[in-house]
Amino acid sequence: MGIDKELLDILVCPKCKGDLELTEEEDGLKCKACSLKYPIKDDIPIMLIDEALPL
Repeated sequence: MGIDKELLDILVCPKCKGDLELTEEEDGLKCKACSLKYPIKDDIPIMLIDEALPL
């Protein structure tokens, strides 16, 4: 199913409020400014800073 394009357009990084991009594998959202990846589980982005993974 994947993440909805409209949702992706409004989501921002919770740490720096910067833009997010979908990863190539579509398994997370990446913030280039913070070098963090927020995972997507069951088509739901996990937007918690503590759950973010380093790029």
